[in-house]
Amino acid sequence: MTESFNVVVVGSGPGGYAAAIRCAQKGASVAIVEKDLVGGTCLNNGCVPSKALLASAHTLLMAKNAAMMGIDIPTYSANWSNIQKRKDAIVSGFRKGLTGLIRANKIKMIQGRGIVTGPNKLVVENDSTQLEVEADKIILATGSKSVEIPAIPCNGTNIITSKEALELKQIPQSMVIIGGGVIGCELACVYSTMGTKVTIIEALSRLIPMEDEWVGRILSREFRKLGIESLTSQKVISTEPTDGLVKVTLEDGQTIQAEKVLVGVGRKAICDKETIDNLGLAMNGSAVAINNKMETNVKGVYAIGDVVGTTYLAHGGFAEAEIAADNATGHDAEMCDYSLIPRAVYTFPEIASVGKSEETCQKEGIDVSVGRSFFKANGRSVGHNETVGEIRVVRNKANEKIIGITMVGSAVTELISAARALIGSNEKITDITFPHPTVSEVLKEAWEDAFKISLHTPPSV
Repeated sequence: MTESFNVVVVGSGPGGYAAAIRCAQKGASVAIVEKDLVGGTCLNNGCVPSKALLASAHTLLMAKNAAMMGIDIPTYSANWSNIQKRKDAIVSGFRKGLTGLIRANKIKMIQGRGIVTGPNKLVVENDSTQLEVEADKIILATGSKSVEIPAIPCNGTNIITSKEALELKQIPQSMVIIGGGVIGCELACVYSTMGTKVTIIEALSRLIPMEDEWVGRILSREFRKLGIESLTSQKVISTEPTDGLVKVTLEDGQTIQAEKVLVGVGRKAICDKETIDNLGLAMNGSAVAINNKMETNVKGVYAIGDVVGTTYLAHGGFAEAEIAADNATGHDAEMCDYSLIPRAVYTFPEIASVGKSEETCQKEGIDVSVGRSFFKANGRSVGHNETVGEIRVVRNKANEKIIGITMVGSAVTELISAARALIGSNEKITDITFPHPTVSEVLKEAWEDAFKISLHTPPSV
């Protein structure tokens, strides 16, 4: 028996389910093929569970600092079992909600491994059964997996990936994290707050190397306050499990022993090899090559999300899903400038950015003016005892346009959406009223400082 649909989406992560729903809203008959859990890595082993653990860690950190707010909390401790139960309940709740949402949009969920056998055909394997599916259009949204280091094989027990790190039954006494990017730094915040002795090993010269140098500098300083040791410009050459610990040897000969070693050096796109071969898909390394319409080199086949290796962000997948869904249902849409998709890191303090960074502008030879404003000068930030960090706004001197914003501080992952909305606006920042006292005023001050008209920033000499 063969089932037929207008659109079949392979993968139900953020990009996949968003594309499916959009196609259904446009009147298409739609199916999703999913070999694992609905929601993909983001919901089950990534964004959602990690933020739940970070929220518990942040609450514990607030309890530790309560005396500074005039609040006496005699005793407090992390109940790790309950923290994990809360995290699991959140994930389970969203999974049920997403399943209901897909069903409400009359999208058929097909469980199994989807192999594309031709431009309009798939085979779905589930245990010993096979189902043939036909589709006018196919959208590949098969996601990504943790990058593996051949010299440091993960065993799932004491040398682990982020998936296992989110599910540990007990808080380890010590942990070495290989990789000072988003994954490593976020999980460092979780476990250091819980009492784990954390050491980050980063091969490049700073933490969060995709952002400007000053961002990594602030993060390293604040991490020291959390008890996190950051060893940058260092490489791990070997790991050796021994006597319940793992011996980590660095390139300079230094050795560190830890109960757990987390390999968190990023993610890489995954697409079924049979699908690649059957279609003759053009590839960029492990990622599926696409144009700005999210089209592959095969007519009628689109690809979105982590499998195309553009942003490795859930909201990047959402944006690409909109374009693919439009084009798969007969419209004509193109992807926006990828630099305008905000970047967010949920560390303590948070990091968020959008547009071009200062270092990118320097490399591209763009003459810019950079406005700065500090949370320590903001009334509400001081009142909340959240004074770490700053906002920088980058102005292109040639056309007077704001082309980038980078933020480090409490809750800046919420502020960055407002910053994105302001980029490209012709409205003067002085014409926009920000309520006082709010943390958002730091954004306005930095924006105005880029034009040297800030009310509360002293003039530069």
